[in-house]
Amino acid sequence: MSRLDSFIRRMQAQRTCLDWAALAIAGLPGDVMELGLGNGRTYDHLREQLPDRTIWVFDRHVAAHPDCIPPRDHMVLGEVLETMPGFAAAHRGGMALIHADLGTGDDLANRALAAALAPLLAPLLAPGGVVVANIGFAGTGWEELPEPDDVSPGRYYLYRRPAR
Repeated sequence: MSRLDSFIRRMQAQRTCLDWAALAIAGLPGDVMELGLGNGRTYDHLREQLPDRTIWVFDRHVAAHPDCIPPRDHMVLGEVLETMPGFAAAHRGGMALIHADLGTGDDLANRALAAALAPLLAPLLAPGGVVVANIGFAGTGWEELPEPDDVSPGRYYLYRRPAR
């Protein structure tokens, strides 16, 4: 499979999982968190799918398309492992959906990032809340959910915090 084909399949899996998550959190109070703005495609998709939700976006710096830049007061800039603790202290249990699109092609680095990030995200996720991620968060205590039918196993990951 070419890298272009792999990219297309990843984007399709991402959209499918985000659309599934938008339905899964219907009726659940809370905000949305986007980890990794990039060029703003998924942020744009989330604000279209979840227009009544506040979306908090984290990235090192803004490099998004001008139409896809979040409001300044909902954008957290810097290294996520450094900025997340302060944000988490102020927003405990307030996220109905967390989308993490931070990984690289390096599996070892992705596992290390997930291990460092999971304890920071866990207090943010509302009971019944959903995590959609391009990296696995095994061992978090979140329930690992099956991928939607048209998403290949291991392409994208879905988790839910138990409702209590």
